[in-house]
Amino acid sequence: MHILVADDHNLIRDGLKPFLYELDHEATILDAANFDDAFAMANASESLDLVLLDLKMPGMNGLQGVERMRRAHPNVPVVILSGHVERDEVLAAVKAGAAGYIPKTISGTALINALKLVLEGESYLPSSILLDNTPIERKIPTSPLATLSAREREILGYLIEGMTNKEIARRLDLQEITIKIHLRNVYRKIGAINRAQAVRIAMTSGWQTSTPS
Repeated sequence: MHILVADDHNLIRDGLKPFLYELDHEATILDAANFDDAFAMANASESLDLVLLDLKMPGMNGLQGVERMRRAHPNVPVVILSGHVERDEVLAAVKAGAAGYIPKTISGTALINALKLVLEGESYLPSSILLDNTPIERKIPTSPLATLSAREREILGYLIEGMTNKEIARRLDLQEITIKIHLRNVYRKIGAINRAQAVRIAMTSGWQTSTPS
C-alpha cells in the first residue's frame, strides 16, 4: 500500500505514521509539507492508494487542492485533515470530491477505522455532521438516479440486494477495487456517504426493484 500524507507540521506527519502502518505494516508512506510537493509526489507515484491532505497547508487554496488531486488521480481516495470541523466546510469538501473529512482531534483507533472505511470505498464524516439533520445538499437532478451510468445502476442494484463488494465483483467478473471505485462514484452522484444511505436514497427515488440486467 502507498499512502501520501501532506501537512505543514512535522509533528502531525510523524505522528500519523504509526497509525498508518497499522493499516499495512509494509506500507510505503510518502510525506510532504505543502500541496505542490504532495501533488508532484502523487504524479510521480506509480501506485497510490490513499492521500491525506491538510486543509490549511500552503498551496491548498481552500478546496482547490482537493479538486486538482481528484482530477489528476480520480481513482485514489482523498481524505481531508483539519483542526476545525465546520458543517459548511465539511460538505464543501465532500462536493469537491473528498472521500473523508477527519478532525485532527480524532483518536488513533477512530482514525484507523475511518481510513479503513475510506479504503473500502465508503466515505467518512465527523459524527457531529452525521447527527445534524439538515440535508446534505448536492448539485444533482430531482432524481439522483438519472445521473448513474448503466454499470453504476447495475452495481447499485446488487448493493440494494445486500451483496458485498467481493460478491458483486465475482458476479460481474471484475476486480473488487473496480467495484469500490464505481460505488464511490455512485455515492458522489446521488449524495450518499455510505452503503446504507445509498440504498435509502435509491429506494426513495423510485428505484425499480427488479434484478439488474
